[in-house]
Amino acid sequence: MILVTGGAGYIGSHINKKLHQNGYGTVVFDNLVYGHREAVKWGTLEVGDLSDTDKLEDIFMKYNIDAVFHFAAYAYVGESVKNPQKYYNNNVVNTLHLLDTMVKYNVKHFIFSSTCATYGVPEELPITEEMKQIPINPYGVSKLMIERILEDYHRAYELNYCCLRYFNAAGADPESEIGESHTPETHLIPLILAAAAGDRENIRVFGTDYPTRDGSCIRDYIHVTDLADAHVKAMDYLKNGGESTCFNLGNCTGNSVLEVIGAAKEITGKDIPAVFDERRQGDPPILVGSANKAERVLGWKPQYRDINTIMEHAWKWYCIKRY
Repeated sequence: MILVTGGAGYIGSHINKKLHQNGYGTVVFDNLVYGHREAVKWGTLEVGDLSDTDKLEDIFMKYNIDAVFHFAAYAYVGESVKNPQKYYNNNVVNTLHLLDTMVKYNVKHFIFSSTCATYGVPEELPITEEMKQIPINPYGVSKLMIERILEDYHRAYELNYCCLRYFNAAGADPESEIGESHTPETHLIPLILAAAAGDRENIRVFGTDYPTRDGSCIRDYIHVTDLADAHVKAMDYLKNGGESTCFNLGNCTGNSVLEVIGAAKEITGKDIPAVFDERRQGDPPILVGSANKAERVLGWKPQYRDINTIMEHAWKWYCIKRY
């Protein structure tokens, strides 16, 4: 049985589906603060919080857990700067509760949802796993703290792990059973689609004078179903004796904000008003990652690289969710 913490959220629910497609039984543990009960269409939902160590004990006693996928984290960068206490308590302290329970019940395989935010502002591109990790906000610091803790727990308790550092998760389940739904919504693609649907007046573009091909920021968008596939491959890798390590997950190419808006116009057939604003402090011009290690070690290759395909799946889901 696989435990999926935060499995009612955007990425966690897609991993939960992928696990079932691969024949694994799952228990989803989620406090439903940001997750959605209706997104747990596979496995068993247990509502609870990682701060509740008694509830955690109950989960590990009730189910025969042999691996843990961990997505139960707060992930709003701006909020982490304003309220770091919230992020260190939830993302770090609560993860320690989870790891300590795993050690107590001798559960050896841990797949961690990390982030490219651990790198901070990269000195060169594309970003590889060997580059310095110097996060510039408490969210990124909290994820890096867990990576360091995992190194220590691996040495001390033989807990095996894979840290998966995402770039920009995007898109939705190709079968439209689940998709992206945040409150508040901060991700670019759903905000653009809201403007296309008339649910917001426009989309704001922060900065048009970056040293990029069209002046707007470039980011590496990775389809959420491709992320899910990488997670399952990472678990299988560990169960087959693979060494604990970290992997970047991205497309190895980037799309600018204006290119993403253009793709949305093409897919939706709608006009999408854009308002051009000043740069946001701390936004690097380009963030693109190398996934060569994941391809080489895990045998993983993204299937949905094209931004139009990502947008098509996201739009289909947005329309279903809206109506």
